Amino acid sequence: MQKSTPLFTPVLIAGCVIMLISFAIRASFGVFQIPIAEEFGWLRTEFSLAIAIQNLAWGIGQPIFGAIAERIGDRKAIIIGALTYAAGLVLSSFAVSPEAHQFYEILVGFGIAGTGFGVILAVVGRASSDENRSMSLAIATAAGSAGQVFGPPVAEALLGVMSWQMVFVAFAATVLASLIFLPLMRAPEPASKAELEESMGQILGKAFRDPSYTLIFLGFFSCGYQLGFITAHFPAFVTEMCGPIAAGGVLHNIGITTTSALGAIAIAVIGLANVAGTLTAGWLGNRYSKKYLLAGIYAGRTIIAAAFIMVPMTPATVLLFSASMGALWLATVPLTSGLIAHLYGLRYMGTLYGIVFFSHQLGSFMGVWLGGRMYDLTGGYTMVWWIGVGVGAFSALVHLPVRETRLIPKTT
Repeated sequence: MQKSTPLFTPVLIAGCVIMLISFAIRASFGVFQIPIAEEFGWLRTEFSLAIAIQNLAWGIGQPIFGAIAERIGDRKAIIIGALTYAAGLVLSSFAVSPEAHQFYEILVGFGIAGTGFGVILAVVGRASSDENRSMSLAIATAAGSAGQVFGPPVAEALLGVMSWQMVFVAFAATVLASLIFLPLMRAPEPASKAELEESMGQILGKAFRDPSYTLIFLGFFSCGYQLGFITAHFPAFVTEMCGPIAAGGVLHNIGITTTSALGAIAIAVIGLANVAGTLTAGWLGNRYSKKYLLAGIYAGRTIIAAAFIMVPMTPATVLLFSASMGALWLATVPLTSGLIAHLYGLRYMGTLYGIVFFSHQLGSFMGVWLGGRMYDLTGGYTMVWWIGVGVGAFSALVHLPVRETRLIPKTT
């Protein structure tokens, strides 16, 4: 009988740190919407498209980096990802045209893929025992959420003392500094004999022929749409549309005196609430059906988004929305990745999850780009919000028929 591994391992700790830094920077891009657009006189669509391309490149790069990690090693894949990430940030700091920003965001997106969910979660999953896997994946995902807590406020603070170009350079140096934790990223290969005897092509063939894999792929689209749109546009949305912050109120007394500051804090509140939400999802995933938990999360997001857009925006509704949506923000990730590991095994989990994550990033691309496009056409974001409500309801329904019977035998 295989000895159980502890929950907190060096692999999990190192993975959490790398994910925290990667996602702190990624989550801060919405803060740069207005400063960059105002400096160059661009339409909102221009920088929105750059962020949308970043998200699409992240999605394309995810299965690629998953396959690289499975072929040449996890740590080499992470090094390549970090170098690509830093290069994209530094080059973006010199960009003076929309086309340059959009091109360099391809590098940033691939860099996030190499330092994000696909590679890190696969390593964490292999280093975890069966009984700890769902919770380990949740903790690693929550680390990304913790990055979201710090990223936007840090970016907002840095913009107060330096140019956005220098902030990008500082972020690039931070990404490279995260590699000091890489020696801890050593994981065993707890794959069953049946998994080891099957090639990547055979496992992919089984997954592609399985209707459940298709349903999971389709369902992840709305997660990306909602997260991409909110991360990229919510700070600007709050800045321009929220009611004023009352002088002498709680927010004003703690230093949040402008709607711009509130927009950055809102993203941080989402990330803070998501730490608790993601850990709760991981705990529940060990005890209850993952597909029903996923359906419930998407249904909850749909209700929250619909309620928010139907009431006047005030500082109170912004914070209430941020906390409630944040509790469901990345709660889908440990459940989705854990479901894939359960159905198809651990050997090629990185590639299989990466392919599903591509759907997430297609949704993210649409949410970010459409947000900027509809803003320029209509002067607001209302239609984009309602589309998000619709795709959220679709995802809630599409997870219900997913089969949770394991395809790959667990016995050795």
